[in-house]
Amino acid sequence: MSELVILVDENDNEIGTMEKMQAHREAVLHRAFSVFIFNSKGELMLQQRAFGKYHSPGLWTNTCCSHPRPGESTTEAAHRRMIEEMGFDCHFEEAFGFLYKAPFSNELTEHEYDHVFIGFSNQLPNINREEVESYRMADLKTIREEINRNPGSYTEWFKIAFDRVEQHFNEKKQK
Repeated sequence: MSELVILVDENDNEIGTMEKMQAHREAVLHRAFSVFIFNSKGELMLQQRAFGKYHSPGLWTNTCCSHPRPGESTTEAAHRRMIEEMGFDCHFEEAFGFLYKAPFSNELTEHEYDHVFIGFSNQLPNINREEVESYRMADLKTIREEINRNPGSYTEWFKIAFDRVEQHFNEKKQK
């Protein structure tokens, strides 16, 4: 069964739908989300993408990411995918959104308006091996050093969002 993504304009207004792989082959702008879950120690739960993923296999990224389905809110989709990928759900809130375009070596391109959600939980995941190879917890300083040392180990959208996630986390910590 083919999966549809929601096509959007630069302001995230819906303009239609398209089959997911076609949208990635044609680099058509579509809606996505990324979830970042921190624990009480301030560590971020990182996901290593499964090696069978159609792009960015084996790369480290945020806790969960995907696309909402037509008729599904971005928040509902984020909660659904947390359960499907990481085997748990928790409270999180949308922090910001950003637009990006990243071509991959397999002739696919992510061109997304990405909604970023940030939350806190001490739950441990029960990962879905079809989606997730592994997970780990890491503090932001360690992640920053790893990105600087080996940027090719992380997904493009994660590297783009990381500065703003770090800023958002530090602002919340000061409150």
